[in-house]
Amino acid sequence: MFQKPFRVKSKTVIRGSDRRKLRADVGKALPSLTEDQLQELVPTKEDMSTMKLYTHAGKNVTVYCLGNNPVFFELDKNVFPTVYSLWRVPDMLPCLTTWPNVLKNLCGGADLMLPGVIEGAEGLPVIDKNKLCAISLLGNSAPVAVGRTTMSSAQMAECGMRGKGVTVLHTYLDQLWEHGDQTPLPTMATQQSCPEGHVPDLDPRDTASEEQVKKELGAEASSTTDTLPIENLVLEDDFGNKGDLEKENDLDKENTEGGMGDDGNGCGKEGETKEEEEEEEEVSPADQMDALLYQCFLHALKTNVKKTDLPLLTSKLLRGHMQPCCPAEKSLDLKKSSYKKLSKFLQAMQAQGLLQVKELSKGVESVVGVNWGHVELKSFEVPDIELPAAEVPDPGPGAGPTYQPPEVVEMYSVTGNLAPLFRTAGIRKGHALSGQEVREFLTQYVKENELMDPNNRRFIVVDPLLCDALRQKGENLTHLTWEDLFTRCCDKMSPCAQLVFPGQPPVLKKGKLEPVDVQVQQRSGNKKVTLIYNLEGFGIRPDTFAHLLQLRVQASTAVNPAVNRKAGMQVMVQGNQVSTVAKLLIDEMKLPKKFVQGVEKAAKKKR
Repeated sequence: MFQKPFRVKSKTVIRGSDRRKLRADVGKALPSLTEDQLQELVPTKEDMSTMKLYTHAGKNVTVYCLGNNPVFFELDKNVFPTVYSLWRVPDMLPCLTTWPNVLKNLCGGADLMLPGVIEGAEGLPVIDKNKLCAISLLGNSAPVAVGRTTMSSAQMAECGMRGKGVTVLHTYLDQLWEHGDQTPLPTMATQQSCPEGHVPDLDPRDTASEEQVKKELGAEASSTTDTLPIENLVLEDDFGNKGDLEKENDLDKENTEGGMGDDGNGCGKEGETKEEEEEEEEVSPADQMDALLYQCFLHALKTNVKKTDLPLLTSKLLRGHMQPCCPAEKSLDLKKSSYKKLSKFLQAMQAQGLLQVKELSKGVESVVGVNWGHVELKSFEVPDIELPAAEVPDPGPGAGPTYQPPEVVEMYSVTGNLAPLFRTAGIRKGHALSGQEVREFLTQYVKENELMDPNNRRFIVVDPLLCDALRQKGENLTHLTWEDLFTRCCDKMSPCAQLVFPGQPPVLKKGKLEPVDVQVQQRSGNKKVTLIYNLEGFGIRPDTFAHLLQLRVQASTAVNPAVNRKAGMQVMVQGNQVSTVAKLLIDEMKLPKKFVQGVEKAAKKKR
C-alpha cells in the first residue's frame, strides 16, 4: 500500500479526546496489549499528531504519529500498527517467520505465500482468518511487515502450506517507514531455528538482504537528491524483480510442487499484481479533483509563477496560472473537490510549507512567498499537456501582435473496424493519416489485390476485407466507385487535426478541430458582453489575449473557466467587440477565417 510516494493532505496536532479514542481503538484492535503497553504506544503527554494521506492507489488513510514516527494507521475504520510500534512491543501480534531474501519481495508489494513460511518446532502460531499478523525473518524476531491473514493457521496446515497466507499492508523500508526517523531494523533474539533436515543453502547475499534492499531502494533516489536531507528522499519502487531470486532448499521445492503459482520465495503472482489491482480501484470524484488541483498548483508554481509576480492575488493564482496548466480534456472545479473553497486549499498547501498566504488588505488574500526549494516542488515533473499554448507577446505602443498561426492539416485516425484493412500495410489502430495518404493506401491496396473491375474501370470489386470494413449494417456490398471507396473509408475513420506551429514539433488534436467561437450575450439591462472560446486550440493564451483586447477597446476583461463546455477557458470583454476580435484574429494574427465563427454578429456601424 505504501510502496509508492503518497500525498499528505493535512497534518494536525492530536487533541486529548482523540488521543483517548485512539487508545481505546488500539486496545480493541489489539487485545493482547496491557495497560502499560497502551500507555507506552499512546502516551498522555508526549507530542502526537494526525496525518491524512492519499495513497498512490487512491486510498484515504489516517496515520497517527508519536513524535516523528508513524505508530498506527487507520484504513476503512480498522487500526493497524506500524513497524515502529511492533519494534516497541514485538509480541503484540502473532508472527509468521519467512526467509531473509523474501524481504525484497515484500517491500516490492508482494503478499506472503505459504510455501515461504517457516514452521518452528512448535508449529505455526494460533491465528484466525482475517486477523492482524506480523512477519519476521529467520534469525531475527523483529517484525518487518504487518498484514491480514487469508486463512486460519489450521486451514494453512490443512491445505499443505500452499497459496496466499498474508495480505501485506505495510513493510519495513516502505514510504510510511520512510516518513519516520528511518530507524534501521533492530536485532531481536529469536527461538526460531531452521527445521531439522531443511538447512537452507543461503549465501552472503541472502543474509545481507536488508542492506541490499536499502541500496537498491536508494540507488536512484541518491543520484537525483544528493543535496536533500534523508527524510525528503523519494524511493523508486523498482526492486520487485522476483525472477532474479534463486529457489531455496528442498523444503521450498517440495512446497512449490503443484503449488499455486508462487515464485519459490513465498511471494506469488498475486503479489505481483497486487499494486495494479489497487490502482484499478475506483477513486471518488472529490479525490480526483483534489489530485488535479494539486497537479495544476505544482505545475503553476514550477512554470508560471515567478518571484517578481509576488505578492500575487490568490484569485489570479487560480485563474491566471493554475487554470492554464489544466489538461485540455479536464477543468478545475473547486466545488467538486474536498476543499470546496480556494482559501481552504491554499491553507492546506501552506500547512505543507509550499507557500505563504497573507491578507494584505481587508478581505483580500495574496500569496506573499513560495518555498521554491520544497521537495514536492523540486521533484514534481511537469506533465505533457495535449496542446501547449503558444504565448502571444504583449505589443508595444503602436505595435501589432507577432503571433504566427499554425498550419492545420486535416487528418483521419484508423478505427478498430478499419484496423484489419490497414494492418496489411503495417498501419495500426490509432495511427493518423492525411486524406492524400488514405487515398494512396486504398489505390495501392486495389492494385496489389487486382480488385479493379475489368468491365468498368470506374468500379472496384469489394473483397471480404473491404466489405467488413466499409459496408453498412445489412448491406450486401459487391462493387464501389473509386469516389465512394475514398468517401466511405474517411467516414469510417475518426477525424483529427495536425497543428504545426513555426519552430515547434507537430501537435495532433483528436476529434474535430473546433473553431474559435465568438458570442455576444445580453446581460442585465441593455448591457452586452462578448465571449471568446477555444483560443487554446490554436495556441493562443487566453490571459494574454484578454490583456491585448483590453488595451485595444479600453474595456474591462476577465478570463474564467468556460461555462457549459467540457474544458478550456473563456475570455469576456464588456460590450459588443466582435469586430475588434475578428480584426485581431483574422487580419492581424492571420488565423484562417474558417477557424473563427460568430464574426457575423459584429455591431453595425451607425450612419
